Amino acid sequence: MTRKCNFCGSTEYEQRKTEYLYSYKGNYLLVPNTPVEVCAGCGMVYYDAGVLKEIERRFFAIQKKEEKPDSYVELPRAAYGG
Repeated sequence: MTRKCNFCGSTEYEQRKTEYLYSYKGNYLLVPNTPVEVCAGCGMVYYDAGVLKEIERRFFAIQKKEEKPDSYVELPRAAYGG
């Protein structure tokens, strides 16, 4: 069975890697080289459920200090004052 894009109906996909930012209650985990499938028709990005579950698992393991992240990145913050 051929899978179709939920948005444009295309059956053509490209395998790529991207950065994924997981966030939960003001805490973040940036995951480089996350595998994704991108619809060749409209550019919609699809993540594998197993990949997202592993990212979530690692996030909570890091929060509980059961695992260590590879590195830390400082994120600048600025509020919109409009």
